[in-house]
Amino acid sequence: MWHWASNSNSKGRVPGQADVSIAVLSWALERLRGGERVAIASVIEAQGSVPGKPGAKLAISSSGTRVGTVGGAGLEMRVSQRLEEMLASEDGSNRKKGGSVEIFLLHKDGKGKEVTALDSLCGGRVTVSMEVIEPRPHILIAGGGHVGFAIAKVCDNLDWSYSVFDIREDYSNSERFPNAEGVICCSVGEFLGQEDEESLRRFSDILLLSHDWGVDEDVLIGLLSTLGDAKRPRIGAIGSKKKWSEFERSGIENGIEKRILESVRCPIGLEIGADTPEEIAIAVCAEVLSLERAISPT
Repeated sequence: MWHWASNSNSKGRVPGQADVSIAVLSWALERLRGGERVAIASVIEAQGSVPGKPGAKLAISSSGTRVGTVGGAGLEMRVSQRLEEMLASEDGSNRKKGGSVEIFLLHKDGKGKEVTALDSLCGGRVTVSMEVIEPRPHILIAGGGHVGFAIAKVCDNLDWSYSVFDIREDYSNSERFPNAEGVICCSVGEFLGQEDEESLRRFSDILLLSHDWGVDEDVLIGLLSTLGDAKRPRIGAIGSKKKWSEFERSGIENGIEKRILESVRCPIGLEIGADTPEEIAIAVCAEVLSLERAISPT
């Protein structure tokens, strides 16, 4: 059960519905920033004797954590079930269909084609909206050279989040990437040492774009060793089939299972005949978008 928790002000004001709604939405935003999908239910209309008033919200994340309430009892159970069903769909159908609005009649003898009757004695009527919010892409650009710079520009136009990692200070600084959510300049070992599976989930994608094969290889082996079977983030590397064969060999030598190596995309980007850094950036971001939307480009 979720409880409101806040620092009491000097007047001891009891938080109202607006405060609770803000708390639920703030919680949802934090989960989205961490890469989780969030399903939210909101009471938009209430008539008669009902447990949930307009503005009441319940949010459930894809990890199973939840916050808020739409009133408890049978209504809460049914709405929770609906939200969990929506979260279980990862094929892009929620984006295509959008959310839903459902009317619940809180009476066990309630009948009607356009309402859902609940085994309740309240006798009221509640209208609830339900939707799934998808986290927007947050790309770790591992290599701030020409291609990484071009990808950052495309991300800016798409309003996607991105962070930049490079061992070279000239290619990983806030002047070069003023809109980056994070700029990391350190050795590969230092970078990997400060990350774990949970922290890496804030990224939707990690793109290995370094000027040095050795750097990409070290980052790749370190990431796969940390992430294992994790579905997020997706990992992709720029380069040829020959480069990938060397990475694959190194991965196996370092104890990475072949099936985990096969989850890495190399080369990255849709096949559109891209040559310049700017064209490659378009191809790479188009591929990320297709993966986000669960669409197979043909």
